Amino acid sequence: MAREFIVPGQIINGAGALDMAESSLSRFGRKALIVTDKVMIQLGNCGKLEAALKNQGIACSVYSEITGEPTDKMIDAGLAQYRAENCDFLIALGGGSPIDSMKAIASLVAHGGSISDYMGKEINVEMPPIIAIPTTAGTGSEATQFTIITDTQKDIKMLLKGKVLMPDLAIIDPQFTMTAPPKITAATGLDALCHAVEAYTSRKAQVMSDTFALSAVKRIFRYLPVAFHDGQNEEARVQMSIAALEAGIAFNNASVTLIHGMSRPIGALFHVAHGLSNAMLMKECLGFALEGAYDRFAELGRAIGAAESSDSDQVAGEKFLKAVTALTDELETPTLEAYGINKEEFFRVIDKMAHDAMESGSPQNTQREITQADVEQMYRNLW
Repeated sequence: MAREFIVPGQIINGAGALDMAESSLSRFGRKALIVTDKVMIQLGNCGKLEAALKNQGIACSVYSEITGEPTDKMIDAGLAQYRAENCDFLIALGGGSPIDSMKAIASLVAHGGSISDYMGKEINVEMPPIIAIPTTAGTGSEATQFTIITDTQKDIKMLLKGKVLMPDLAIIDPQFTMTAPPKITAATGLDALCHAVEAYTSRKAQVMSDTFALSAVKRIFRYLPVAFHDGQNEEARVQMSIAALEAGIAFNNASVTLIHGMSRPIGALFHVAHGLSNAMLMKECLGFALEGAYDRFAELGRAIGAAESSDSDQVAGEKFLKAVTALTDELETPTLEAYGINKEEFFRVIDKMAHDAMESGSPQNTQREITQADVEQMYRNLW
């Protein structure tokens, strides 16, 4: 059966990627809206991008009001600045939040309205050029046709999709990830692991997505602990940047499954960062999914050296799950309780979270039949 495989228009990756990409920037427009956050300004990362634009005679306006997970209100403010400053293309500099925000802002440039208007619909509108420069190795948003934005009125994280959301250029320069602290390195790295594992075990997996997913899983198990314990290890940072890109390409074409479906409601209602809520869910969700795809999990277990070729698929799959659990423990992933979430408040909204998770469609990609009752029980099991 024929399958489509989508990647960004152009990818420049590796040490010095921004320098190499500089001469290409002028073809996108004359004035860029840089979508970022204040930390990127404080670290000097935004200054490096502004200097590259200036070298090419390109003006820019910096929108740095992305404070945490992006909301519809942040998108409205960014759109207003884009128009007021007469920009004609956008560049995102940051983690998944600025990149997702850039995509959402760009989708409203031509026709206006609210980003919430696209809930449940595919985005297919005229878009200005968009460039993504990730500063964390995790979200993979630089390589996907998705954006996740919180609807503040309904308290839900909207998973929005459209081929037009694919960046025209992705600049993967590990210099920007060197400043990520251990907790961010861990959360974003485990997010990438979720992307790769879910893509590989998804009902929508295909040969090409498998290739990227498997490579990403192997890189992450080898290099994420190194980057976590030694943030200045350039080789680990380079390899994790590649892994995050690979994982993003994989799930862009094979979709995600149960973890992401259950993670978004936690993020929307309890304001837990996306990568961290994914990490908190890995053991429980993969434990459920394992029974429906022993063969796929077994291949992952053997690929990372956690299982022997002589192990049965069930044993090899279980060994992979143990390896995942050990990795989340090594990276000091907190429980919901340790993070500070109130158990009574959490249990009070389990029905809503399970409903929203199933409505997203992601859990149904799991290779095991799943019901809302199953999701509710998994939420309870987190305690």
